[in-house]
Amino acid sequence: MTQTKKVAVLMGSDSDWPVVKAACAELKRLDIPFEAHILSAHRTPAEAAEFSKTARDKGFGVILCAAGMAAHLAGAVAANTTLPVVGIPMKGGAVDGLDALLATVQMPSGIPVATVALNGAKNAAVLAAQILAVTDERLAALLAADRAAMAAQIAKKEEALQAQLAEL
Repeated sequence: MTQTKKVAVLMGSDSDWPVVKAACAELKRLDIPFEAHILSAHRTPAEAAEFSKTARDKGFGVILCAAGMAAHLAGAVAANTTLPVVGIPMKGGAVDGLDALLATVQMPSGIPVATVALNGAKNAAVLAAQILAVTDERLAALLAADRAAMAAQIAKKEEALQAQLAEL
């Protein structure tokens, strides 16, 4: 069985933690090894670049990057690695996160960043798991079981709705 690669969870500031912790919790639930760090594209650019350049050699398979406002962390990381990078644009600032979303999604050709919704930390972790599951059958089975559980929940809600409609 293939050893699951680690996921790096990077945030530009500790103010991102209340949202980012949902990604860490999901990775922990899925039993995916991860590390979380505060690195800034603007305030610690050399450290962010060094982390990115050495991430593959340190056993990482995917890097999640949360940042708000100018939101250059995901792009700065993607510029320095060929690992998949998933951006988590953070809400806030003058335009409530629209600037972070655009800065994260609008990458130049050849330097992609996958992007989830504003504050979409849990989905970023699920996307990282899906990427890793390409070569990890245990993880693929766990994700399939999660999807089946979601479908069962919807079926139960549909049944309850139909019962309520019959009582009208």
